[in-house]
Amino acid sequence: MTSLFRGVSAFPITPANEDGRVDTDMLSHLVDRLCAAGVDSIGLLGSTGTYAYLTHDERRRAVEAAVECSSGRVPLVVGVGALRSDLARDLARAAERAGADGLLMAPVSYTPLTQADAFEHYRTVAEATPLPFCVYNNPSTTHFTFSVDLLEQLSRLPTIKAVKMPLPAGGDFAKNLAELRQRMDLIVGYSGDWLAADALLAGADTWFSVVAGILPVPSLALGRAGLEGDRETTERLNDAFQPLWQTFKAHGSLRVMYVLIDVLGLGKAELPRPLLSLSDVDRQVIADAVEPLLDRAMREERDLDSIIAG
Repeated sequence: MTSLFRGVSAFPITPANEDGRVDTDMLSHLVDRLCAAGVDSIGLLGSTGTYAYLTHDERRRAVEAAVECSSGRVPLVVGVGALRSDLARDLARAAERAGADGLLMAPVSYTPLTQADAFEHYRTVAEATPLPFCVYNNPSTTHFTFSVDLLEQLSRLPTIKAVKMPLPAGGDFAKNLAELRQRMDLIVGYSGDWLAADALLAGADTWFSVVAGILPVPSLALGRAGLEGDRETTERLNDAFQPLWQTFKAHGSLRVMYVLIDVLGLGKAELPRPLLSLSDVDRQVIADAVEPLLDRAMREERDLDSIIAG
């Protein structure tokens, strides 16, 4: 069961209207494309999936639609983050009932959490179901950083199998991986797409990828090369992504993803308020910057749509 946390894990947006009503038809199409591409897992309701902006009923509808669409073709890892431990526990149990294969949780908070608070929060939720569990260490969003001591403590809980790490200070993935693996037996992956190539070449187990949620084919090519340790191919493929990485760093990957959904003609989705869409000028900059990659990607994506259509 822990294999679902290895490889290239694709994180799609959760399309919704301005009232926060999830467009389950569009979500199913996005999931179908990821299954057709052959991603290693789908990370539903992650940060890119704007889980924190959705009601529990809408999160339930999203999980049910994704499970029905994926039909066991690709493992589905569902985000269950919430402010209260009892609510996160209930979300975890609901995801299990709906057919999720694994769980992912960031430490959402208003009052800053202590390390002890976080341990009890994770223990409560991880013990609520037998599903394998991934800890999401995302300090740029949650403003909470897991100490290595806390991760080691959490790794002793029987259902916690993986950790989704942020980019290490200074970009020294080898040092970061060595420290984690010396202290615990967890699958270790990274978010932060613009340095994913470096993480994979350093020996990371997983690329938790935003861009793979919409451009799975070129992302899989990059991820596979990195996981195989093919430096030359990885660096060559990563060079093609550089203009896109620059837009991620300038505008945030979430906002760029919503632009790309429109550029690729995949449907209509609104950023959850109070988040505002990028200006027309910024949107054009993004489209121009990634045009070479998108030209190739759209050809491949059309192939995916042909596969889906049967």
